[in-house]
Amino acid sequence: MSQALDTSLRLMLNGQDLGSIRLNQTADGNNLYRIYVPSAMVVGKNNLSFSVSDDNTLSCDRDLTDKYWVTILPGTHMQLSSQILDTGRDLSHFPRPFFDPQSMKGSSLAFLFSSTLKPDAEEAASMLASYFGLHASNRSVDFSVLLDALPAQNGILFGEPGDKIGALTLPQVTGPTLQVINNPQNPVYKLLLVVGRNGVELRQAAWQLISMPLPARQDVIQVQEQAIPERQPYDAPRWIDTSRPVYLRELTQDIQSLTASGLYHDGIRIGFRAAPDLFMWDGDHFPVDIGYRFPADSGIDEDHSKLDVTLNGTFLYSLPVNKRGLLEGLWRKLVGDSRQERYTLELAPYLIYGDNQMQFYFFLRPKPDAPCSLLTSNTLKSRIDPDSSIDLSRTHHLSLLPNLSYYVGASFPFTRMADFSQTVMLLPAKPQAAELATLMAMAARAGNATGITLNRVTVQFGLPTGAGAAERLAIKDILAVASLKQAAFVQPLAAKSRFALRNGLLSVRERRLTDRLNNYLNGHLFSHDREADRYLTSTDAWRGFLSFESPWTAKRVVVLVTATNDDQLVKLNQDLQSAAINAGIRGDVAVINNENGVRSFSVGALFPRGEMPWYMRVLWYANQHIILLAVCGLLISLLIGSGIYLLLARHAAKRLAHSTNNNQGH
Repeated sequence: MSQALDTSLRLMLNGQDLGSIRLNQTADGNNLYRIYVPSAMVVGKNNLSFSVSDDNTLSCDRDLTDKYWVTILPGTHMQLSSQILDTGRDLSHFPRPFFDPQSMKGSSLAFLFSSTLKPDAEEAASMLASYFGLHASNRSVDFSVLLDALPAQNGILFGEPGDKIGALTLPQVTGPTLQVINNPQNPVYKLLLVVGRNGVELRQAAWQLISMPLPARQDVIQVQEQAIPERQPYDAPRWIDTSRPVYLRELTQDIQSLTASGLYHDGIRIGFRAAPDLFMWDGDHFPVDIGYRFPADSGIDEDHSKLDVTLNGTFLYSLPVNKRGLLEGLWRKLVGDSRQERYTLELAPYLIYGDNQMQFYFFLRPKPDAPCSLLTSNTLKSRIDPDSSIDLSRTHHLSLLPNLSYYVGASFPFTRMADFSQTVMLLPAKPQAAELATLMAMAARAGNATGITLNRVTVQFGLPTGAGAAERLAIKDILAVASLKQAAFVQPLAAKSRFALRNGLLSVRERRLTDRLNNYLNGHLFSHDREADRYLTSTDAWRGFLSFESPWTAKRVVVLVTATNDDQLVKLNQDLQSAAINAGIRGDVAVINNENGVRSFSVGALFPRGEMPWYMRVLWYANQHIILLAVCGLLISLLIGSGIYLLLARHAAKRLAHSTNNNQGH
């Protein structure tokens, strides 16, 4: 493209020309342009594209990538002027106007409850929150909770007949009911009423709302009872199947996305999620079978072109166009076919995270004598075979808990049952709006991680006071939300853990000698007790997570979402939109503040949890507890050696006694 006479940047919206901007290739610095877009060209879903046009060239330049760059700066933006219209009271519009699935920005939803809020209403709200999180994709979802007050804009109300929320009284109903009404403060905005006489009816109303299309041109419906399906362990639809090989065509919505066009193109990306507790023995690998096709064009330099494969930013392998080897090279020179179109990578299990991105990039190099038309041709097609597969069927489920990286990455272990049927969401006896909003945000993250709404979650206010309530908690994991101001709730919840609440500050208890010996024998030689205690007691404004073994039963987990106060707590959901903060959360205590970012520590004992055959569990236990195994082996050797010594000594004594008797007889 050297000596270009007329180079321009062409803009298109939904395939229609917006215009061209003439580029000055010799200019340094940034250039700012403004283009006016006719409103008629903007539709519900839009695609803005850029291309460089350089038709008038005096010569063919083969090395474009190192000489000419056009960078669209991140500050580039579109400014839209719009007006909110009254969409009417029609339930079939749901989730609009409360939530727009096509919005490119984050969403904010208002959930409203009466001042006499009950756990039943919070269970229904958690179902809806997980639904919005499920449909948010990579966009953030924030929740504002109002108690006994109406919002200025749209909002969703939960409660029983007769509950008062601001100036509104929920209607008397004879069963689960959904209704859309105008917001009394501004009729352009709408309020959605989710009403039931008890927890069962509220759950039914929420299930109707999120599970099937609602009838058109109706502002109120009486919900008929529907069976809510039960889930099985590890069956989250957004998690890759570990019972069989999974084909790439199952991991993409459009098979055409597995094809790259032209000499210069973007990488082919395949995203997939996995249960974070996948386990394989050291030295074992899982196979990734890759089928691929390079373009069959004589202008491509087959010796220097390659297919680069990466997983989560880690380079894996470069696959060649042709098979490598002396015989293969000789055969190709004799005009034989030596194309390599399939290869199986053996990958280590530690490369798999909860959220994964595999990328394939066809690096195509043209021959020195290739025609210029090849450089800009879009007829070149590089393809990944849709029948390529990832096989995790040799993995097992086993992990050491608590581990907060599992929670922030996939809401695990709660999402082991994607509908939260084995989870209790625990709140203080009188939860504050900030705690309720944070719980909704955690529910949204769980829905986004699994693709399933929290249809069977249990919400409880306050710690159990009777035997029956304690028994319900004994068979479930606990996701608790409370600020440290709720000392009457936090202190007894953490009473059996390493954490203590003293004078409003969180600290780490001194480890007892028996605890230290137990950790050493179990192979846990290092902890961050003192560092964590110093950091917690010297930081007066923070938010974060604690995790420890449930006080009601062994091998169950508590994750406490907490902060020093409500103002800090409401910042937590926004913190979790940062990839850097998510990556920094691990161990069993993670602290986030504005000055130091995130700090994580491990202070408590770990315990295994998972699903694995008993004989493999024995081998795993022996592998993890080498010190204990060595001590046991030494004790067993001493016992066996002592026993053999006693037997031999007794046998020698008998032999000597018998010899003495024989001598006396002679």
